[in-house]
Amino acid sequence: MSTSQPDASRQSEDRATPDSLLHTRTGNEVSPEDLVLASGKDLTPQNIEWARRKLAEEGPSAMEKILP
Repeated sequence: MSTSQPDASRQSEDRATPDSLLHTRTGNEVSPEDLVLASGKDLTPQNIEWARRKLAEEGPSAMEKILP
């Protein structure tokens, strides 16, 4: 098997993700649960309350600060 030419299925994996798919904002509201999950925390009442406070202080940009 020659490795000089990638097969067709591999070519699609090597393509860059379009910029429009890399942004976290989709025009939808960010819920406290979304923020908790994005931060890698468990959905506990304390974490949901933390996310509510963070969203109240920072707005939807709180999600942008958490995700790369």
